[in-house]
Amino acid sequence: MKFILHILLLCLTFSSFQLASASEHDLFDQVLQTHVNQGKVNYPAIKEDNRFQQYLDYLAKTDPEKFSSESEKLAFWINAYNALAIKGILDGLSPDGFFARITYFKTTDYDLAGRKMNLYDLERDIIIPFNEPRIHFAIVCASASCPKLIPEAYMADKLEQQLEKNTRAFINNSFKNSFDVEKKRAGISKIFDWFPEDFSKHSGSVQKYLANYVEDTAVSNLLAEEEFTVSFLEYDWSLNGNPVK
Repeated sequence: MKFILHILLLCLTFSSFQLASASEHDLFDQVLQTHVNQGKVNYPAIKEDNRFQQYLDYLAKTDPEKFSSESEKLAFWINAYNALAIKGILDGLSPDGFFARITYFKTTDYDLAGRKMNLYDLERDIIIPFNEPRIHFAIVCASASCPKLIPEAYMADKLEQQLEKNTRAFINNSFKNSFDVEKKRAGISKIFDWFPEDFSKHSGSVQKYLANYVEDTAVSNLLAEEEFTVSFLEYDWSLNGNPVK
């Protein structure tokens, strides 16, 4: 009987931890729902929203390695990246400019999961090793050429659907990627230039990866055969929302 009670107690403790984690992501979810509209971020309003600081406090002290699934861990790290990218803007940083990017991505540390970490290391050392190329359309560095910041937090139970939807939306956005079937020329996001191996490992090449998501059948067929001459669009580092004054 004591053994059964012990097992029940462990289950309740684990469930409570899981629920706590979910509720903390709900804080970020509420912030994004309130202050993000079609990818445009109201940074001044987020700065005044106490829920955002509560979420940052949660990120600072939580060890995602205690989560039970890879989906929970990845959702945590994606949310962390997006939240800290917002935090950088609220603190007066910006990725718009060469030296500004160094400060924004590489030399500014944040409290995260019981340690100090910058955005560059978070992306390269933690998120990319999940071997999930769709993360490149989920993490958002506060810039116009980035994927749109969606008005919801990433959650383990719907992570697959969120990643798939975001990837398809980004690749089929003609401002991010354009294809001329007649000339067989493509102008695609610099993201594919910066991380080609992530897409090649998945599909064999960047073009073949794009072929999986492009909705235009003629374009998709040409991409699958790697028929396009590819160039990469200039990245627009301007802010993806209202600046903090």
